[in-house]
Amino acid sequence: MIESIQYIVWHINKTTKYCVDTFIHKLRGTNHKLRDTNLVLIILERIEKKNDLQYSYLMIKFYPDFLPIELSMKKEFHPALNLLEDGISEFTFAGLYLFRNTYHYEVAKLPDRGFIIRGIKNGEKFFFTPCCLPGNEFLTELFKEYRYLKNMSESQCKRERIRLEMAGFYVMEDRDNFDYYYNRQDLAELTGKAYHKKRNLVNAFLNNYHYEQRNLDMTTLNDGFYILDKWREEKGEDGDYYANREALELYNELELKGSIFYVENEPAGLVIGEPLAKARMFAVHFEKGLSKYKGIYQFINQAFAQTLPRTYHYINREQDLGDPGLRQAKMTYRPQGFVKKYRVYQSKPV
Repeated sequence: MIESIQYIVWHINKTTKYCVDTFIHKLRGTNHKLRDTNLVLIILERIEKKNDLQYSYLMIKFYPDFLPIELSMKKEFHPALNLLEDGISEFTFAGLYLFRNTYHYEVAKLPDRGFIIRGIKNGEKFFFTPCCLPGNEFLTELFKEYRYLKNMSESQCKRERIRLEMAGFYVMEDRDNFDYYYNRQDLAELTGKAYHKKRNLVNAFLNNYHYEQRNLDMTTLNDGFYILDKWREEKGEDGDYYANREALELYNELELKGSIFYVENEPAGLVIGEPLAKARMFAVHFEKGLSKYKGIYQFINQAFAQTLPRTYHYINREQDLGDPGLRQAKMTYRPQGFVKKYRVYQSKPV
């Protein structure tokens, strides 16, 4: 099976404008036996998506002409987002693309520089401008249609807050949306009294189970889907299932990194993320574990931190979204700090 996968991956890497029918014809002419139809279909879709990226480059239009976020926009988005220093977890191309349907994201270019992205949450229209903050007149125009500006960074706030408030706009911290970031070494070592309970759970896991960690690649991809499907079955709800599934399908195109964890030779957990804040930070976008293995989340949290290169000083584990249980869980890992985010309203909300 692995040889068959490697054979297909070789063709994906070598092909440019490659016809899928021709590929299938060649594949049938080989002695490679493919037992996993689902994985083959995913691989074939990747060939088509690669063709789309290479030959269907969709230009982002200028405001007010918005377009839905497409995979082919990555070439325009990525360089600008890659320069951002604050480390806001949403401000990566993968973060925007994977949740484009959740928040109905659409994008346009700003007249001077940067982008404006609009979306909808809980029935309210919002917008954000990752690279620069618009002038007062433009903001006033935008607030005629949108309820608030979302995800203003801390560095933007320091530069622009006085100007905004003098113009009558209302600026507030968006605590439910703060990203938690942790010292990578702290999560990797779990030393000190603060991590006593975490260490006990990890040690119990290590004593009870035989485990293995492998990189996310084409040889482990199908195990990632298995974990995700089992996780949804356990939870009894979708959660971020579809975004996570697409992250697996497009991990190469979106330049995502991750690991698949095995317990007693069975797929048991996954982690997927990407570099952030000029590669000083690593953002964990998705983390899934099967609950039948006690301590699985504490284990994969530490194991993944241990295998990250030391060039990553911090791990961004994203926001708690105002969920009290999730907030408590994130705080027990003793965050180094928060990636603060702010909202801007035309006037103080009632």
